[in-house]
Amino acid sequence: MLTLADIDFDAVAALLAGYGLQLHRIDDGQPIPGSYWGECEAGLIGHNVYARGDTPVHSLLHEAAHLIVLPPERRAQVHTDATDSIEEEDAVCVLQALLGDALPGVGRDRVLADMDGWGYTFRLGSARAYFEHDSDIAWQWLHVRGLADAQARALSLPA
Repeated sequence: MLTLADIDFDAVAALLAGYGLQLHRIDDGQPIPGSYWGECEAGLIGHNVYARGDTPVHSLLHEAAHLIVLPPERRAQVHTDATDSIEEEDAVCVLQALLGDALPGVGRDRVLADMDGWGYTFRLGSARAYFEHDSDIAWQWLHVRGLADAQARALSLPA
């Protein structure tokens, strides 16, 4: 499982800053504020994403994606759980893989593999199968919000 300690913290912080988010590194062994799953899983509160060195990158990107899909005024209300709907959750799963492509040494392939390793479940049996063959509604959801290009199957980076 790829962790925050394995990649460039500044690159992740810069990526999230482009979406109006702030990444906070929590000291090893300390509880992560706003973590839905506890342990080493990323947390979110408002415009802030919290992670430790042992936080899986896919977890950090998933939680950040929850904030990215929300309008800024709704982000301020988020504490720990940001899911609004099944459609949003599906779109967040696609977006986290796309965000992996924007990080050196990560990429969507690694994010998708780590999602499977963590235990995500999808109708077609894997995160990759979902991403490639079962996520058209999620792609459209992201496309309508200007977060992805559904035709090119690519991330739309913030201006």
